[in-house]
Amino acid sequence: FNKDVVIDMLCYRRRGHNEGDDPSMTNPAMYDVIDDKRGVRKSYTEDLIGRGDISTKEAEDALRDYQGQLEQVFNEVRDLEKHEAEPSESVEATQMRPLGMNTAVDKSLLARIGDAHLALPEGFTVHPRVKPVLEKRREMAYEGKVDWAFAELLALGSFLAEGKLIRLSGQDTRRGTFTQRHSVIIDRMTGAEFTPLQLLTTNPDGSPNGGRFLVYDSPLSEYAAVGFEYGYSVGNPEAIVLWEAQFGDFVNGAQSIIDEFISSGEAKWGQLSDVVLLLPHGHEGQGPDHTSGRIERFLQLWAEGSMTIALPSTPANYFHLLRRHGLDGVHRPLIVFTPKSMLRNKAAVSDVRDFTEQRFHSVLEEPTFTDGDGDRSRVTRILLTSGKIYYELAERKQKDGRDDIAIVRIEQLAPLPKRRLVETLDSYPNAAQFRWVQEEPANQGAWPTFGLELPELLPEKLSGIKRISRRAMSAPSSGSSKVHAVEQLEIIDEAFAP
Repeated sequence: FNKDVVIDMLCYRRRGHNEGDDPSMTNPAMYDVIDDKRGVRKSYTEDLIGRGDISTKEAEDALRDYQGQLEQVFNEVRDLEKHEAEPSESVEATQMRPLGMNTAVDKSLLARIGDAHLALPEGFTVHPRVKPVLEKRREMAYEGKVDWAFAELLALGSFLAEGKLIRLSGQDTRRGTFTQRHSVIIDRMTGAEFTPLQLLTTNPDGSPNGGRFLVYDSPLSEYAAVGFEYGYSVGNPEAIVLWEAQFGDFVNGAQSIIDEFISSGEAKWGQLSDVVLLLPHGHEGQGPDHTSGRIERFLQLWAEGSMTIALPSTPANYFHLLRRHGLDGVHRPLIVFTPKSMLRNKAAVSDVRDFTEQRFHSVLEEPTFTDGDGDRSRVTRILLTSGKIYYELAERKQKDGRDDIAIVRIEQLAPLPKRRLVETLDSYPNAAQFRWVQEEPANQGAWPTFGLELPELLPEKLSGIKRISRRAMSAPSSGSSKVHAVEQLEIIDEAFAP
């Protein structure tokens, strides 16, 4: 009828929480009334017979058939109990990601996405603070130095050009919490909307390619919103479904969806989902709330390949992470801890070649070593880290001229890229000191998991790995920006101490 329908159903439960529960102990008067009522099946059967929908014989046959089915299943289960039970098998091997996936795109596609940001409708008045952003995006598409927000739009735009359905929702997501995304442009005078990526849903000749871009601001009811997006991803497995929290800790309100569905739906029911959660995360000195996306919780829930958990540090690696997720044919959730201040870090940019020639790197080394200029034999200490603190470590290393230290980023936190990590560490023949550096407190972030996992991975090298972080804390961070600055400096100082 093209109308919303609300059903106000008044009903009762004849039994308690289960068949053995006696609810008359707490509601005796009500259950005296309920016990006097006829059973639902019997009442409904008499109603159907009275209306002439079925005959008495048909009702009896249906009941007999149903009881027969129950008896058959009961006997089958009883026979199974005679066999010895075996341990359950892991679901990890049921979906394997192909190796060496090509997630690069042609430079012409980047240019097309950049051009789309200035293909404004005639007479459209762009807000004066937004216009430079659009002009810069076109420039980045051609000349490089691509920032995080545009790298994300390049990934989504590439999917649209390939005819995929993209659904992006979240809290202030159309603009972006940090005024970084601008996926929908608003006319300053009329309020009309222009969505640049919609231009990628057609082929260059103007014919439709089947792509669709749905972008919405979701309500601040995370339990409902995340549950809906999970369900959408289950019901439409070919769609790329992303939900973004305004800040990472907002996802706390959806913890039951994460526990019961996102992290364990495949193991419990074989129910597949490749929903993406984007959780802004990082210590910025702005207080404990809105600091942490709770990396430690997701790592604790991870097992059997149930999710991919990532904390990428470059725009290009984020681009390839999204591309890999949408193309690998594996239907498992992706949890991405996204940046806040790093969105505007001038060092956190990527060249056009990183999009057209590279792929996702689960482990990243410093450019000094990957470009062949660094002397690996001089390295005696390796700082393992993840996320934005890398840039602070790299800045100090350059300032102090420490060629005896290498900084290695673990971009994919789970599944831990064991082979790639072992190969990387083995390439530094004289490294004897290993540190895990994080800005999160000791009882949070990746350390509670990595502190156990890394020594098991390489006992001969990492059995004595040392943690450098904030002390264990009940809150994610201090409430003082001055205390934050002192703590952050202590972490950097300790990482480079003799």
